[in-house]
Amino acid sequence: MEFQMPESPSSLALFFFFFFMFLFVYVFAYLVVLQNWGPKHRLEASSCFISLAHGSPVVIMAIIAILQAPNMADFAALNTKYQGLVLQYSMAYFLMDLLHFILFYPRDFVFICHHLAVLYVFATCNYLVRRGALPILVLLVLAEFSSGCQNVWTLAGYRRADVPAAAKFQDFVSPYFFTFYSILRGGFAPVFLHKMGEFYVSRAAENLIPKWAWISWMGVIGTAILVSILWVGNHWVLWFRCKKHGKAV
Repeated sequence: MEFQMPESPSSLALFFFFFFMFLFVYVFAYLVVLQNWGPKHRLEASSCFISLAHGSPVVIMAIIAILQAPNMADFAALNTKYQGLVLQYSMAYFLMDLLHFILFYPRDFVFICHHLAVLYVFATCNYLVRRGALPILVLLVLAEFSSGCQNVWTLAGYRRADVPAAAKFQDFVSPYFFTFYSILRGGFAPVFLHKMGEFYVSRAAENLIPKWAWISWMGVIGTAILVSILWVGNHWVLWFRCKKHGKAV
């Protein structure tokens, strides 16, 4: 049976509902869940909690939206109402996390630029072009499928100096997480991006999606994938170096 969304409020109101939901998760994590943590990683861990609230739910939502698409081979189809909702859910998260970095880590240019780039792609797809959400949601699934594991791995890293069990857990899970991440970001994502590019080049004459839009989307997504590959590659090098010298990761 096809999933039907109930009548929703205006698009802007729905976006702010999601935004304040993530704000609540952030504040609740900081004030309640992490109240016994020291100041060093408390803010960063709060960011992980909103990432947890975004990653797994948005994967499920995006898969539903993909499976409901009238034609899953049409990367230039009109966005459905539910696809728009999924994009809004993600935009609310990325805006909340962007504000976190701007306020508390303004020198973290990589994350700030990453979040701005993602917001650009999602916003132009949802509000301006109103087409092409399907392949973007597929890439969102590939990007967020490992986010739960990544956030747990990151939280364990924040506590490894104070909690021996956290250090053991992170050391144990690191190679499995890096492998999973590498397959998704370094394997499936580039292959799908290539397929996406082939489609847009072949359909460019039909003007279903403006050239400026799909070219900029391809550039932003390609750069994000490259940064992800460099990130996990750096961690693989560190992991092998530590193993070679018999040190903990």
